[in-house]
Amino acid sequence: MMSQLLVVVSAAVLLLLIYNVKYSQSFNFYDHRLHQRLIRDRSGFSWKVVAFLYDPKLVVVWTVLLASYYLQNNYFDTAFWILGTIGLADGIGVILKRTVKRKRPFAHLTVDEGYSFPSGHVLSATTLLLILLRLFSVKFGLYYSLAMVILWIMVIISRLSLKAHYPSDVLGATSLAVFCFFLVNQLIGPMF
Repeated sequence: MMSQLLVVVSAAVLLLLIYNVKYSQSFNFYDHRLHQRLIRDRSGFSWKVVAFLYDPKLVVVWTVLLASYYLQNNYFDTAFWILGTIGLADGIGVILKRTVKRKRPFAHLTVDEGYSFPSGHVLSATTLLLILLRLFSVKFGLYYSLAMVILWIMVIISRLSLKAHYPSDVLGATSLAVFCFFLVNQLIGPMF
């Protein structure tokens, strides 16, 4: 029941964000203002390293390697679930970027090409986080889960600090990842 509620709530948040990003000037104005207030200084910790490690293409490679491990150990349902989750999330993410066509914030890095909504880095990182928590949090415990969440937060901070995304891009990516994870988990999730 809880996972069904999460599917509905995340879908509602995502649809609300899509509508407002695409059609509401006041929403975009306040999203831009919030972005400016959150991000003042790009010096210090190298957020570029975090962005590189969680590049969506690299996360797909890591996910395929994880699924390969399960395939080699004859856990076909788990491997299919992993690939289906990341595939659905990334596929919808690409469609949304091309549909919404939101421009990136001013002064973003030149390596950040394409559209802004939703954040591909946050989408991939959130999806991977949910997969890893589902697979390993019981086995490795609280400290593992906490470390994974801290890494995920660092990805969010890196995307905002590098001026690659607005806050709503990050929230949209998180909502999409939660939606895809719990939807695929309900349909074909592994039985542990």
